[in-house]
Amino acid sequence: MQDILEAQKNSFCNSPYPSLKQRKQNLRLILKIISDYKQEWIDAISEDFGHRSKYETLMMELMQTQHLIKYVLSNLRKWMRAKSRNPGLLNIPARSKIYWQPLGVVGIISPWNYPIDLTLSPLVYALASGNRVMIKPSEHSPKTSELLHNLVSKYFETNHVAICCGDVNIGIEFSKLPFDHLMFTGSTKTGKLVMASAANNLTPVTLELGGKSPTIIGPDANISSAARRICFGKSINSGQTCIAPDHIFIPQNKIQEFVEEYRKSFEKMYPNGKNDQGYSCIINNFHYERLKNLITDAKGKGARVEEIGNWDSTGKIAPHLIFDTTEEMELSQTEIFGPLLPLIPYSNISEPIKKINSGEKPLALYYFGHDRKIKKKLIRETQSGGIVFNDTVIQFAIKSLPFGGVGASGMGQYHGKEGFETFSQAKPVVFKGRINPLRLAYPPYGNWMHKLLERFFIK
Repeated sequence: MQDILEAQKNSFCNSPYPSLKQRKQNLRLILKIISDYKQEWIDAISEDFGHRSKYETLMMELMQTQHLIKYVLSNLRKWMRAKSRNPGLLNIPARSKIYWQPLGVVGIISPWNYPIDLTLSPLVYALASGNRVMIKPSEHSPKTSELLHNLVSKYFETNHVAICCGDVNIGIEFSKLPFDHLMFTGSTKTGKLVMASAANNLTPVTLELGGKSPTIIGPDANISSAARRICFGKSINSGQTCIAPDHIFIPQNKIQEFVEEYRKSFEKMYPNGKNDQGYSCIINNFHYERLKNLITDAKGKGARVEEIGNWDSTGKIAPHLIFDTTEEMELSQTEIFGPLLPLIPYSNISEPIKKINSGEKPLALYYFGHDRKIKKKLIRETQSGGIVFNDTVIQFAIKSLPFGGVGASGMGQYHGKEGFETFSQAKPVVFKGRINPLRLAYPPYGNWMHKLLERFFIK
C-alpha cells in the first residue's frame, strides 16, 4: 500500500490539475463499471449477504450511483469555475478569487451494508475534484470487494485508482497512511480509531458514521401513512442502513393503531414472510447473533417484544416491535442496525426533543405530522445530520443536498456541491495591479494617510 501511495503521489505531482475533460472521462468509466456489469454486482452482493433482493441492489445502489454520476457530470464545469470575492475598499485596486484545487491522494474506507454506492459515491467526488484515490473496501463483503478490485483494475491504472482488499489488519494499516484526505464510512466506534490514526499524519478526515436516528410521530400524524413509510425505511436491507429509523417516539394513544398498520404494511411489502425474495438476510453470523442478543437482553430486562411473523430462518430476522424499553438495555445504548424497532410513548412533544438533545447527535431525525410550529421547533432546537418530515431515508437520494453527520454521527459532508468542495482545497488568490495606494500607509507612521485611516476607518 505504501508503494501504491508513492506511485499515486508521483502521478499527482506530474499532473496536479486534471482538465474538465479528463475528469469527465474518469466519471464515465465509473458509470461503465456500473452499467456494463449489473448482473455481476447483483450476484456478488447477494452472495455476500446470503441473499439480498436483486431490486434492492438495483434501486438502492446501482441506480443511486448512476444518478449521482450524471448529476456531477452536469454540474462539474460550474463547480470548477473560480469564484470572485470582494477584496474590500481598502485593498482596491485588487481582485480576489477562490480557486478549487485537488488535494492529492484521497483514501476511502467503505462499509459492507451498501458496498457499491458507499464506495463509488465518494470515489466519484474524489475523481471529480481531480484527485488520485486508494480504497479499502469492507472485509465483510468479500465477493463485492473482489469484483470492485477486478473492475477498477481493468479501467484505471493503479497510480490513479487502487483497491486494497484485506482483513481488518489491512484496514488498520490503511488508516495510518499519510493521505491528503481520508474518508471513512462505518460505526462511530471505528470512526474514532480511524481519526486517531489520521491525526498522526495531520490528515484531514470526513467521517460518515451512524447513530440512533429517532423518529417522532406527531399528534396529528396520519398513522397509516407514517407506518407504511417507516416500515419501508426500516425494512430495506433488513434495517442495515445508517439512516434507518432506529426508534420511535409515539403518543400513547396511537401505539396500537401504529402496530396494526406497521404489520399490515410489512405483510403487504413482503407477503411471503421469511421466504420472500424481497427481504434481505443479515450480512453475517456475527451481526445475526448480535441482533438476537439485543432481543434477549431487552426481554431479560423487562421489555415486551412483538414479532411480525414467527420465523425460524437462518440469516433472516423478522421485524420486532419492542415496548417498555429502558436505558439499561443494550438496544437503547447502541445503534441497532437491524429490523428491531423500539416504540417509546410520550405525552408532550417537549419530551422526545429533550430526550434527543440529551444524547449523541443523530445522523437523521424523522418527524411525521403537519404542525408548522413543531417543525420549526425541531429545526431550531435539535441537532442532527438532517431532518426529513413525513418520510424516511429519502434524503440520501436527493443528490443536490449535502449528506453527513454531526458530532458522534459524523464529520464533514459529501453529495451536492459540498462533495466537490470536501475533496478540494479552496485556494484564495489575490491579483494586485501596478498602482498601489497602500504605499501611502507605509511607515514612517503619523502622516496624513494614517490620520485619515484613524478618523474614518478605525472606530
